[in-house]
Amino acid sequence: MSTSANGTGTAPLLARSVRDLREIIAQWRKDGASVGLVPTMGALHQGHMALVRVMQEKVDRTIVSIFVNPKQFGVDEDLDDYPRPLEDDLAQLASVKVDAAFVPEAEMIYPAGFSTIVSVSGLTNFMCGKERPGHFEGVATIVTKLLLQALPDAAIFGEKDYQQLLIIRQLVSDLDIPVEIYSAPIERESDGLAISSRNRYLSASDRRLAPALYATLQSIAKDAVENFNYRSLESRGIEALLEAGFEDVDYFEFRDAETLELALRSDQAKRLFAAAFIGGKRLIDNVAL
Repeated sequence: MSTSANGTGTAPLLARSVRDLREIIAQWRKDGASVGLVPTMGALHQGHMALVRVMQEKVDRTIVSIFVNPKQFGVDEDLDDYPRPLEDDLAQLASVKVDAAFVPEAEMIYPAGFSTIVSVSGLTNFMCGKERPGHFEGVATIVTKLLLQALPDAAIFGEKDYQQLLIIRQLVSDLDIPVEIYSAPIERESDGLAISSRNRYLSASDRRLAPALYATLQSIAKDAVENFNYRSLESRGIEALLEAGFEDVDYFEFRDAETLELALRSDQAKRLFAAAFIGGKRLIDNVAL
């Protein structure tokens, strides 16, 4: 457990082990403070900072975890290339006065002999769960571990990964983990592209085309106000993305905002979800209706 300082402010307390993390939290609890957790994989950006700001309004002390979780990456995905700018991340956390950062190594999270997987059925059977087998088991496992390691009063997740958000709420309810799960709206670039750590992978030409994902979601969602033929609208959305320069579309679907079942009725609370590839990079986004 250590502290340091940098030019942007006082650095957060740094915990590299569960023991360090629990010692920090125990002291806060002794002082009567409430605790919030912001789980991240690092490569922090404006979207993460928005989560931090919401959490700081809810609790007395805020922890940000930084861990690139190998169990949520598929065989052909970008685990080895995923950005890990730790010093820059810690500087950003210092600038917004985060109280502590939990930065464990993979060997500590998943020691030799680790054999437990947390799986949430139902919500993981479609969209990203279908297209990325094993992804949500990896997410559910690491989130469960982080919540049990920190035992925070609250944790927060962004709505860009909306399916993930509902899965985490389900597992917390099912496993009786005493934590409040908050969400925060999607943060966007000025041209509408949802902010993501993976956006830095886009070439200049692909970056210019990428905002078409959000623009298409908005256009089709607007048409859905009067046209309730959701399957037809979904097909139009896929065609529009391909015409805009996307190479492939994993899904473009209207789904119920609570159950994530395919939307069938006009009176349902709905969201429109999409995942599409540009320059070989997979982008996801969604909008509420």
